[in-house]
Amino acid sequence: MKKTIQQIGILCYLITTFSNAQEAIPAAEEIMDIAFQEAKEENKNVFLMFHASWCGWCHRMDDNMQNKACKEFFDTNYVITHLTVKENKENKHLENPGAFAFLGQLKGEKQGIPYWVIFDKKGNVLENSFDSKGSNLGCPYTKEEVQQFIGKLKNTSRLNEEQLDIIRGVFVKKG
Repeated sequence: MKKTIQQIGILCYLITTFSNAQEAIPAAEEIMDIAFQEAKEENKNVFLMFHASWCGWCHRMDDNMQNKACKEFFDTNYVITHLTVKENKENKHLENPGAFAFLGQLKGEKQGIPYWVIFDKKGNVLENSFDSKGSNLGCPYTKEEVQQFIGKLKNTSRLNEEQLDIIRGVFVKKG
């Protein structure tokens, strides 16, 4: 009897732990609601990046945006948020519920990642990561790609030419 009670206790603990672990990953809608609320309060636009843990280009995009030379420029103009999609089989549990469907609504489900979209504070799409030829810029790194990225930033922010030049210098591939 005592052993049965212990087993039931352990089972309850495991179920509770598993349930809490599943709830730990917020849904896409929740993340976006928070981002739009913050954008309204701070009078900013929202920069959403779809990414995955395995994606080197996603990490590079984040590293560039977090580079000390230009981090303040992004933080001053955008609420930056991420949704996890396209994880490998072992990491599917990291994906935000509803994120892939949202990616589809934004015409990015067949694109590589990172795929990013810039919204105004009301949730209207201002720009996305499609270049002038309809391809995903992802993490821009060539002069041409970065120039298109800079144009999108210019259209959706209060960044001046000096700040945009600094961002250009961080993003353009060296060597």
